[in-house]
Amino acid sequence: MAALHLARLIAVAADTIAAHAEELTALDQAIGDGDHGLNMKRGFEAVRAEADAFAAKPLPDALKAIGTKLVMTVGGASGPLFGTLFMALGKEIAADPDRKNLAAAFGKAVEAVAARGKSQIGQKTMLDVLQPVHDALAGDKTAAEIADIADAAAEATVPMKALRGRASFLGERSIGHMDAGARSTALLVRSVGQAIGESA
Repeated sequence: MAALHLARLIAVAADTIAAHAEELTALDQAIGDGDHGLNMKRGFEAVRAEADAFAAKPLPDALKAIGTKLVMTVGGASGPLFGTLFMALGKEIAADPDRKNLAAAFGKAVEAVAARGKSQIGQKTMLDVLQPVHDALAGDKTAAEIADIADAAAEATVPMKALRGRASFLGERSIGHMDAGARSTALLVRSVGQAIGESA
């Protein structure tokens, strides 16, 4: 099912990132380089441009190709991290995954992101959204519930002190701002849920 509707999923994700690019930029201007929104928009537009080609591949190969494209086009710190997420997911996922396989593959992808970024939960990064999403996916939460969990997890980065990435240079001044990577991750989680819901 996932492979069948991959082109639609890509379109929804790209639309979502584009619609929130200014918000992501504003978040990143507060505690980062200020280029996260532009970089993410560029990366997902590049993926969108090849959506039909990606959708023609078996799901594992498609995800690995999407990850490679994101590494090449997003740039900054986010490119390797989001690229790693998709590439690692592609390595672990089945061609026609069930919920158990998806959860297991996503868990391995989260581990790969943590290793790539040399980070862990509680350091004000995208991991603070990815781990709760994995936990929800491993349970019996619906797509809508998982999206709400992702949003809440991104919001929970506001009071955190950044310990990784450029934001960590600000120390205490990073407190009071949402992490842009956590926000973009939550946006992508919701867009995936939306696309799956439309095709169900």
